[in-house]
Amino acid sequence: MSGDSVFRRRLERAAELRSYRGAGISAAEEAELEAAEARERDKRKKVDDARRAEYLIRDAMAQGKFDNLKYAGKPIPGLGEAYDPDWWVKGLIQRENISGLGPKAILLRTEDAELDARLDAQFTEKQVRDMLADFNARVVDARRQLQGGPPVITKTRDADAEVARWHERRAARLQAAPPEPEPKRSWWQRLLRGTT
Repeated sequence: MSGDSVFRRRLERAAELRSYRGAGISAAEEAELEAAEARERDKRKKVDDARRAEYLIRDAMAQGKFDNLKYAGKPIPGLGEAYDPDWWVKGLIQRENISGLGPKAILLRTEDAELDARLDAQFTEKQVRDMLADFNARVVDARRQLQGGPPVITKTRDADAEVARWHERRAARLQAAPPEPEPKRSWWQRLLRGTT
């Protein structure tokens, strides 16, 4: 017997029991209906958790609640890794894209990797030198502190060499930049000047 027909039969039986109550039945019949309902509740209680869970899962699948899940067909992240007591902090940092937190050694490594791009965004040589002086001071300060954590392997940068590289990159960008196009003139300006 399929699950739909069993469910439909139970619904019909419940409707039948309720209709008897509204029809003004005797006390003995009322007691008999109560006993029948109690037996039905006991039957439902005897259904084990595994069957109940399987029914709920099948029902949710039929309703399409498992369609378009985030990790459908993909491995669950972090499943094969060893237990990490700080897993929730790392997950929060990754989900919320929080930056600026962590050991100084790691932060300095990432800043060192992005330093050339930040220097290229500066307009004057003084700004580049100030940025390099600040970076070098933080690297030296991180080396002096003995608070544990990963070692500081980030090297300080030579200000003169970096300024020379900044000038070279800037000159290369200017040469590679296409010339600005002439503004398009309206039809009447082209007519007056005699060009098309």
